[in-house]
Amino acid sequence: MRCMITITRDEDGAYIAECPAIPGCVSQGKPEEEAQANVQDAIKQCLEMRAEMGMPLTILSRQAKVIA
Repeated sequence: MRCMITITRDEDGAYIAECPAIPGCVSQGKPEEEAQANVQDAIKQCLEMRAEMGMPLTILSRQAKVIA
């Protein structure tokens, strides 16, 4: 399974990584590579938990065109 992740840097220099398709699936690390590895582990754990609870594995996401 492939999941899109986002990685941002906070004011303390830590990297925050999350998977928008899985609510609450967030991790962090320093450096960026650690944040990515941590969120990959978090994705596995979140998917296992959601499957055990009978919840949908991911939520629907779409792109929207915004005219400013």
